[in-house]
Amino acid sequence: MPLKDFIRTIPDFPKPGIQYRDITSLLADPEGLRLAVDTIADHYRDKEISCVVGIEARGFIFGTAVAYKLGLGFIPLRKPGKLPGETLSVSYQLEYGEDRLEIHRDAIDPDANVLLIDDLIATGGTAEAGAKLIRQVGATLAGCCFVIDLPDLGGMDRLRAMGIDCYALCEFKGD
Repeated sequence: MPLKDFIRTIPDFPKPGIQYRDITSLLADPEGLRLAVDTIADHYRDKEISCVVGIEARGFIFGTAVAYKLGLGFIPLRKPGKLPGETLSVSYQLEYGEDRLEIHRDAIDPDANVLLIDDLIATGGTAEAGAKLIRQVGATLAGCCFVIDLPDLGGMDRLRAMGIDCYALCEFKGD
């Protein structure tokens, strides 16, 4: 079964006109979860990745599993105030406001080759902030991986314009 078939669509959530792509059905299905994690790990297996970084919160799910599968460590990018040590942060724009991502200043070796993972990319603002944090610590961003791409919102194009290699397991166009 194609990975896309494990992801359910919830119409009009969180507001009318939005087609919400819900990964909880993918996560609940052992075959779907295994397919997602194995496909990502296989794609990056020979790319000399040093560690996996995941974006809060659903990027933690896939990022940790992929890191485990590749025999690597996992580093979380968190929302403000959730990391106890000295942090670096990057702010980014949301549809109605601003948010911020943080990382421990010493979380990634500057010589690391990093894979950034999240569950979904829409406009790319959050992933761009994550990429900037990885670069801020001096590491190399080997690529960004997403389970779902919403290509009409331009997020992967935004990252590619920054010179970032992007990969998504599936995409939902147009709605």
